[in-house]
Amino acid sequence: MPYTNTHRMARISPLKVRPVINLIRNKPYGEAVTILELSKKRAAVFVKNALHAAYANADQREADTRRLIVTDARVDSGPTIKRFQPKDRGRAHPILKRTSHITVSVDVA
Repeated sequence: MPYTNTHRMARISPLKVRPVINLIRNKPYGEAVTILELSKKRAAVFVKNALHAAYANADQREADTRRLIVTDARVDSGPTIKRFQPKDRGRAHPILKRTSHITVSVDVA
């Protein structure tokens, strides 16, 4: 039974999160945490929080936490926050602030 956590409305673009997610997919929990801690990307913080929460879900349901593997890790786009930047001569240019839904699942191997 997979233990899942979803970080919804993360204020980072899915395009920036996907390369980090691809690094930890199908890795043991300990190795995935090490990869995320050593990563310089800002997205690693969001993914690490979701991974720790999935681990806590497994621990709370008394799973064997020493044999956990990241079975499913994905990022979907969330709602886009729309803002406008004032420009010259009364014009306005749109700014699209993208959000992500980060889902991480761990399971016993």
